[in-house]
Amino acid sequence: MKKQPDKYSSFSKLREQEVEGVDYRIRIEERSSPVVVIAPHGGFIEPTTSEIALEVASGAFSAYCFEGLRVDRLHHELHITSDRFDEPKAGSLIATSSIVVAIHGRTDRDDPDTSWVGGLDVALRDLIVQTLGEGGFRAVARVKGEALAGTAAGNICNRGKRNAGVQLEIPRAVRDDLAADREQLKRYAASVRQAFSRYLSMLEAG
Repeated sequence: MKKQPDKYSSFSKLREQEVEGVDYRIRIEERSSPVVVIAPHGGFIEPTTSEIALEVASGAFSAYCFEGLRVDRLHHELHITSDRFDEPKAGSLIATSSIVVAIHGRTDRDDPDTSWVGGLDVALRDLIVQTLGEGGFRAVARVKGEALAGTAAGNICNRGKRNAGVQLEIPRAVRDDLAADREQLKRYAASVRQAFSRYLSMLEAG
């Protein structure tokens, strides 16, 4: 499937044409946590990514979702690519967070069962691959040069205090399964949180 080009090159351009509360909304759950989980293409843009992000945050970590609200439009029209996503509230929250994990949706391509885990935080990336596997979910690390690897310095997941974060690209088939099965969604989210727990312990140990 050929990727559609973004309609807007920045949030300021989007805001000139779209109405907050009608076309899109911004959801923020700010907590005293070093971790923020974000869904920059939530709502109907990349379906179920908001639900996954909020379940991963699960009352313990900060969360941010930019959501398309209208089901009757082409989802890519509100998609701002991660390297150019500059919504100010997201930027402020991410800039004060040490650990940033972005939840995205990808097309199934020829791999409908595997979450692709990228970003510049290699240690956390690998832990998430490990803990998802332990939870019964397929996941692989994506590295620089591969599609959807999330390794650009300007990628929103890499704009936190440590200039390195993680990007999860979850195929549509998996997202549909998680949307249909609340217990499976909870298990997926708990697997990601397990990686956070191990990683924070590693950082504290120095």
